[in-house]
Amino acid sequence: MFRKERVIRIALGSSIPVAVLVVWQIAVELGLLNPMLFPGPISIFGDFYDMILSGELVHHLGVSVVRAMSGFLIGAVAGLVIGISVGLFRRAEHTLDPTIQMLRTVPLLAVTPLFILWFGFGELSKILLISMGAFFPVYVNSFLGVRNVDAKLFDVARVLEFSRYQQIVKVILPGAMPNILLGIRLSLSVSWLCLVVAELMGADEGVGYLIQDARAYLRTGVVFVGIFIFAIVGKLTDSLVRILEARLLKWQDSYRG
Repeated sequence: MFRKERVIRIALGSSIPVAVLVVWQIAVELGLLNPMLFPGPISIFGDFYDMILSGELVHHLGVSVVRAMSGFLIGAVAGLVIGISVGLFRRAEHTLDPTIQMLRTVPLLAVTPLFILWFGFGELSKILLISMGAFFPVYVNSFLGVRNVDAKLFDVARVLEFSRYQQIVKVILPGAMPNILLGIRLSLSVSWLCLVVAELMGADEGVGYLIQDARAYLRTGVVFVGIFIFAIVGKLTDSLVRILEARLLKWQDSYRG
């Protein structure tokens, strides 16, 4: 029964992308779309297969994944620690939160030239740009998660004479976990977005560079391959967090539609 539901869920989730690809291919075959600008899915799959065989795609994808995950880990860990700290201590909130909220409103594209001036076109500027984008979703949701924990639980913790460490591990983290996991999901998507910006602004490796190079030589199929790779990898990382949510939040009795 569970396997049948899973198959149905996968079929429903893939129905729209499959339908779009079929209509797209038919439009190309009928001459409704210019194949130079919109190559058909079959042609794009041929480019994908050739890039896999040559090892080009695997190499660039590996570089991009390392960049995205490095920046994500730095930003997410910092956002989690600072968000929980600001949520726990009102004085930390008054000191740190106004500045962080001000920085959060600054568009990443606006600070990209500064990152290039300060750190050059190397890996450091790219990883720091990604970590900056990954920081804010985790920070905001961790802070809100702590503040949404039922105050009565803290009263119980004081009655049981929990230490601050025990309060964090047994009360705060379980109560704030839904918000924290939401922040991680949002942070992952922002990390991929920042990765594209970082690699398009100046890189000689990575999927973003691959797209930029293909655009310069009018290899439209390769551009679509890069876009699809970003979409697929982004979806896979999001699905991993959803699996983590299902395991960590079994205790939630929420409406599921």
